[in-house]
Amino acid sequence: MSPLPQWALSIRQPWAWLICHAGKDIENRTWNTKYRGPLLIHAGKKWGPEERDDRLEIMSRFGIDIPEQLELGGIVGQARLVDCVESHASRWFCGPYGMVLADAAPLSFQPCAGSLGFFQPKLKTMEKL
Repeated sequence: MSPLPQWALSIRQPWAWLICHAGKDIENRTWNTKYRGPLLIHAGKKWGPEERDDRLEIMSRFGIDIPEQLELGGIVGQARLVDCVESHASRWFCGPYGMVLADAAPLSFQPCAGSLGFFQPKLKTMEKL
């Protein structure tokens, strides 16, 4: 098994699930990054009315069936950050910056505290699903 990425990025649900399970290839941010490479996908703890509304809107707009119960407050997957752009043809881009992701895959859930920006999580061993 290859080593886990050192860096993680916290992403609210249902967006983290979409990256790991439904081909969401852009993570939109208000800030740019020069980082390129592997990263862990951390699902934030927040699951309020805004996140539930996002889930319903995505399901309606894109025809994607998103589970009602999503993992919160831990590592849920991994991906490679290959670019950071100001425009992109992806249906997921809304800017102002889009972190372009590739090779996304789910991981077995592991609880973990998140942080703003890129952070180095303290983890035990993890397994791919």
